[in-house]
Amino acid sequence: MASNSVSVIDIGSSMITVLMGERGINNTFKIKGRGYAEYAGFENGEFIEPESLKMAFAMAIANCEMSAGEKINEVYVGVPGEFTTVVSKECSVNFGKRKRITDVEINQLYSAGNSFKKHPTHTVINNSPIYFTTEDGRRVIDPRGQYGSMLGGMISYELAENNFLDYVDGILSGLGIKTSTYISSCLAECLHLFDPQLRDKYVLLVDCGYITTNVMLARGDGLLYLSNFSMGGAYITADLAECLKINFREAEALKHKTVITWKATPQDTYEVQSKEFVVPYSAQDTNQIVCDRLDMIIKYINKALENCIYDFPEYIPLYLTGGGVCYLKGIKDYFSKRIGRKVEIISPNLPNISRPDSSSEIGLLDVAIDVNEGYLNIISQY
Repeated sequence: MASNSVSVIDIGSSMITVLMGERGINNTFKIKGRGYAEYAGFENGEFIEPESLKMAFAMAIANCEMSAGEKINEVYVGVPGEFTTVVSKECSVNFGKRKRITDVEINQLYSAGNSFKKHPTHTVINNSPIYFTTEDGRRVIDPRGQYGSMLGGMISYELAENNFLDYVDGILSGLGIKTSTYISSCLAECLHLFDPQLRDKYVLLVDCGYITTNVMLARGDGLLYLSNFSMGGAYITADLAECLKINFREAEALKHKTVITWKATPQDTYEVQSKEFVVPYSAQDTNQIVCDRLDMIIKYINKALENCIYDFPEYIPLYLTGGGVCYLKGIKDYFSKRIGRKVEIISPNLPNISRPDSSSEIGLLDVAIDVNEGYLNIISQY
């Protein structure tokens, strides 16, 4: 594989996606290959059908290699939020004498705050700065090139479950991929989707996927807070299938028809194409089922925000991404009224790549390229 190309594996809650790419012009990407494989996903921090995961990895990797015409030997693996814990803490390091701050000194700071080196269940995969502090007490975004006898800051540590790392390591090793670097998928999304100037003022992001939802508060180059729960778009489909006594495929099609802000009358219907004919479904009943589940998802999001110990401005919007609910017509207004703040849909802003369900895989590719080229220093060395 060419040295300027990277490969990433995005482990979604319904699909494994493998991308091979490199930086293009105007900070875009040249996607050289893409492969994916659907699988049962994960729930409550466990894979639903772990025995089928290796086959999904193998299929997604093989499809990407076929698409790119290149062999994958090394990958960056995104760790989903459900297998990740975030701890942010103030830390500092004294050098004993004034010196020029470089990545070496920054890594010393990361190491000084890393109290998780012998943690029995988790390993630090990423360390990222919320902000740095100089010896005169100033907060700075990037201390490189400055001089001082100490360096401090608020550092975010992203920890992954050892069981997850060991399991994925075993799968990749069995597929002949010996080297893997892990990146928090949630961190990658925040770094890609938001400009540094916006992140410096806090960003609030909710990624609602097929089975899982992540609630994130980010600042600077790091995650301040992360909360997860197992509920997403598939739960809406399951509710429709159960309540209306229809199969999952028809329920999924009906879900995509709904306009949740529509005040439908008893005579209004949604029409879904079955195998042989068009079937009408009550718009009132459909909307009620969908909204009941959305209210439950929003309840969990609000609970996650209440549990956040960090103060963030009331006026900042909540950004919504992921493939779980973003496509529902009227979702922005519905969420906004029940969460009590402005809601915006956000997705990658790239030619031919602008869907909310692409946020995770493109975020991982973006961050992996920056790490590979030495522009981003977030991978834990300890």
